[in-house]
Amino acid sequence: MTDITIRTARLGEDGPEVGVQGLGCMGMSFAYGPSDADESRATLERALELGVTLYDTADAYGTGENERFLAPFFRAHRDEVVIATKFGLSIPPEDPTRRVVRNDPPYIRQAVEASLQRLDVEVIDLYYMHRRDVKVPIEETVGVMSDLVREGKVKHLGLSEVTADELRTAHAVHPVAAVQSEWSLFSRDIEAKVVPAARELGVTLVPYSPLGRGFLTGSFVNADQDLTADDFRRQQPRFTGDNATANAALLEPIREVAAAHGATTGQIALAWVQQQTSVHGLPVVPIPGTRRPARVEENTAATRITLSDGELAVLDAVAGKVAGGRYADMTFTSAGRE
Repeated sequence: MTDITIRTARLGEDGPEVGVQGLGCMGMSFAYGPSDADESRATLERALELGVTLYDTADAYGTGENERFLAPFFRAHRDEVVIATKFGLSIPPEDPTRRVVRNDPPYIRQAVEASLQRLDVEVIDLYYMHRRDVKVPIEETVGVMSDLVREGKVKHLGLSEVTADELRTAHAVHPVAAVQSEWSLFSRDIEAKVVPAARELGVTLVPYSPLGRGFLTGSFVNADQDLTADDFRRQQPRFTGDNATANAALLEPIREVAAAHGATTGQIALAWVQQQTSVHGLPVVPIPGTRRPARVEENTAATRITLSDGELAVLDAVAGKVAGGRYADMTFTSAGRE
């Protein structure tokens, strides 16, 4: 396996330079069933060797356990990595289907102190509002976030799952370096308004779940049958029942493009996301999640695949045929408010 490192991109106009592909760390301790801690640690190290420098977590992942798990790796490589974490979303352990969203100033101050302690760092490189609490004016939320920058607790600000108008309003209060939203061959709603707004403002797009939560790799077909009981993908409409059957058929054109490149379906799905940089004219840094070193090697290799216009056209047709929503309740996303 080659050790060619990936190219870089900048987060926002004044943010850090990072590898053009980041690493989503949620699954190392949350949401996707059992994980092997040693293998996860090896995955973190291998990613860094290949030029992955943006590592994404959140206080909601395992109620802080994900941040604690990552802390030793961050301490060992503090000058080499860009740490991204989030506030504003909690998932009660007794009811993993429930989401509690808070953006009020006292909560934000409590959350950042807790994350700093769990991560064992003095400053967070990129601090995201994880979800939008519509009861709190976004100017108020971002105002407190900007105070954290002035106080030296946070370097750069990010927003997750916001609308175009929310992004513009927030950016007027304090520059936003990155917007994180789901973006993949299966999820393209942000292209209508959020992507153009980000391009206009000089904000980098950080797509999460660029592999359709693993579905686009073919690693599972039906969540109810193929995944463990504690895997939260069993709660997502497009991965169960008739929707899963219909969506599995959509992988065929992806397989055909993959065969032409001697690549996997996951690599083609990632290459499509990476290529949205040139399609839409803005930096795009996806954060595929994995817990295996070999998968990081596969994922980063996708940054070196260039799809033809014809292949892009074939792949672009997939999204319009997807059955089922990203979540059972889409008000939980920017698409539900746009």
